[in-house]
Amino acid sequence: MGELSMSSGLARAEIDQFLDALWMERGLSEHTLAGYRRDLYRFADWLIEQNAFLPGAEQFHIQGFLTFELKRGLSPRSVVRALSSVRAYYRYLLNNGRRLTDPAEQVESPKLGRYLPTSLSENDVVALLAAPDVAAPRGLRDRAMLELLYATGLRVSELTGLRELQLNLRSGIVRVIGKGSRERIVPMGEEAQEWLQRYLEQGRPQLLKDTVSDVLFPGRGGNRMTRQTFWHIIKRYANQAGISSSLSPHTLRHAFATHLLNHGADLRAVQMLLGHANLSTTQIYTHVARERLQKLHAEHHPRG
Repeated sequence: MGELSMSSGLARAEIDQFLDALWMERGLSEHTLAGYRRDLYRFADWLIEQNAFLPGAEQFHIQGFLTFELKRGLSPRSVVRALSSVRAYYRYLLNNGRRLTDPAEQVESPKLGRYLPTSLSENDVVALLAAPDVAAPRGLRDRAMLELLYATGLRVSELTGLRELQLNLRSGIVRVIGKGSRERIVPMGEEAQEWLQRYLEQGRPQLLKDTVSDVLFPGRGGNRMTRQTFWHIIKRYANQAGISSSLSPHTLRHAFATHLLNHGADLRAVQMLLGHANLSTTQIYTHVARERLQKLHAEHHPRG
């Protein structure tokens, strides 16, 4: 038992060293790094049970691990993510001269069905945005956050990480630092601008009181709000608004993209607004929009 514990500790130290290097090289978010860590810790522990060690694993080990994960009920999408983590690790070893070959290079990913993100109807969005009690400072903050999220399609982590200086209400833009530390400028509509102005004048000073903070939407003590906290806020307001459809932390981001496309926006423009590095990531929304249009046609066309 002591040997297993020692082997696991060595493997985890190896993984942490890799993740430190990855963070320095690519500037990945804490959320992304945590995903890599979970996947690689699990892989390392499985290897130890097979009397193998992380840096010396071979292709059949990786394939065996993926099969094991699928058999224990992990979704194909989660297994693909785990393979991505393993691939990144062995590319790191190869690039640093610690391996002569990449054991993950020839490993095939599990086949995935097309994933259609959950979105909201435009009426649902209106109900959700109207749910906070804007007579209270916290409700005013939440309304401003929801309005900005829907107006810009930001990731929740991007929203909660915003600083005051990133917002320019006069120009109607927000400067966002996204994945891989890539910066993009995203416009917002007049409605979001008005709520943000009202929040900055009436809500934020009351929330901060004597606390000094540059966080645009502060949580307790003027600190940055966590993704989980904001997710609980969205779920609470969804219940108040009577929204029964399943939500995810990115629901308003999905609604932003889908509604833009439904109203004729160009796919590449949506890609830039969302901060997707590849157009293929954005193309999923064309399928969401097409499904909605087909449903509307079936419901309202006399020969639908």
